[in-house]
Amino acid sequence: MKRFGKLYTLVFTFALIAFSAYALLDTFVITRVYSSVEQSTNSGTNTAAVETAATPQSLSVEVAESDETAYRDENMSISLSTYYENDTTVYVADIQVDSPELLKTALSRNSYGRNVTAATSDTAANVDAILAINGDNYGSREKGYVIRNGVLYRDTASKGQEDLVIYADGSFEVINESEISAQELIDSGAVHVFSFGPGLIEDGEISVDADDEVDRAKASNPRTAIGILDENHYVFVVSDGRSNESEGLTLKELALFMQRLGVQYAYNLDGGGSSTMVFLDEVINNPTSGHNNGERAVTDIVYIGY
Repeated sequence: MKRFGKLYTLVFTFALIAFSAYALLDTFVITRVYSSVEQSTNSGTNTAAVETAATPQSLSVEVAESDETAYRDENMSISLSTYYENDTTVYVADIQVDSPELLKTALSRNSYGRNVTAATSDTAANVDAILAINGDNYGSREKGYVIRNGVLYRDTASKGQEDLVIYADGSFEVINESEISAQELIDSGAVHVFSFGPGLIEDGEISVDADDEVDRAKASNPRTAIGILDENHYVFVVSDGRSNESEGLTLKELALFMQRLGVQYAYNLDGGGSSTMVFLDEVINNPTSGHNNGERAVTDIVYIGY
């Protein structure tokens, strides 16, 4: 009986370890593609298999000028600036576009799913992005709305979750998933919805305080944020952190910085090792992932392009 008891214990322990290992692999490693993105002209179909990536027919793409810190053509202008705030290097891309259709998103590997990831620079190159930042890394969570380029991929709400909604006219709104469904957002004209957060600025007023922080994040971190100043006038902001050269920013510090830029609405995207800005195929900031320097693979990006 003693031998049987020991054998049972060993088998049970092995099974438990195997199950735990599989659960961890399934959560963080095993790739599961739920739907693929087809690069095709918008036919008006709102399904998870079609995502618009076509150049608006009315827009020319002739380049007027471009260098390491600026890009300009007939439809957009982008200028990069570097600041040093709170012992942290902060990169700001000031963006003005003729059409909100030039503010786009892309899924890594052209697929929606779990652990479907790629470096921000790789996804940016895949869609010929002029400027790109990492998105909300939706794949690290099982809940939270996912709407990209007018396509509803996930409608599972997370209680109390603040989302950024970008509408077809390019305007921003911060909503609470407890108060509105994903389908209602689609019906109201939502083109992109990000579920990371929190919102930083609403109607020009700071909406976070010194005690707010992303779960499990350090107070000072690399950060990625997006904001709107006026119609078709946006900013992408990325800060370094976790290094001797850059301490990183708190959410309140990030909000105060963006308020000084004149931002009317601002939203915090995935930060830490994910924070990356790419301009004309070059990584602009200094991503730090764990103990290593370099880009972290993420599930999605926000970008400016055709």
